Amino acid sequence: MPDRLLEALHTYDHDFNSFAEGGIIPHSFYDIKHHVGYIQLGNSQDTSEFACDSFRHWWCNHARLHCPSATSILVLCDGGGSNSSRHDLFKQDLQSLADELGIEIRTAHYPPYCSKYNPIEQRLFPHVTRAGQGVIFTSTELVKELMENTHTATGLEAFVHVIDKVYETGRKVAADFKQNMRILFDAFLPAWNDRAVPAASQECTS
Repeated sequence: MPDRLLEALHTYDHDFNSFAEGGIIPHSFYDIKHHVGYIQLGNSQDTSEFACDSFRHWWCNHARLHCPSATSILVLCDGGGSNSSRHDLFKQDLQSLADELGIEIRTAHYPPYCSKYNPIEQRLFPHVTRAGQGVIFTSTELVKELMENTHTATGLEAFVHVIDKVYETGRKVAADFKQNMRILFDAFLPAWNDRAVPAASQECTS
């Protein structure tokens, strides 16, 4: 066996942006009923616009094929990040997405420190992590290939898509958004549960 294959692989155990030539941002959906993961990889910034683009791709290319007559969909979200329950910008982008797709988007956020109870944390992410175990990520293509190998004995599979788009940071919510928004907050835990109701139905564009 060549000596180079016997050499130990040395790398850092945490991410150091100053040593990297780029970055990869995953945004994922887990279909509980069909036991399938859908992962969108971004290479720009983790913004609310990226989260909604990820939703759009998942719905238009996968989810609506399983549920063509659906008028409402429930999404279980972690409490922070680009889809934070506290960010009006995410609510604004989500409302625009609901208008575009013509479906009601129900969002249930897990409270802080409770994300570990989200099914995606237990049924998808550990297996995605294992698929890339022991490998240094050197390109988006490599990460995509590794994540597509995610599987379990119970039939889990993963679809991976790269969103090659530069996202603007520092965007501001519209000045009149709160006065005109159609986000409906649930009577039960309104800080974390809400609905973006569409204005009209349209065809998917991506």
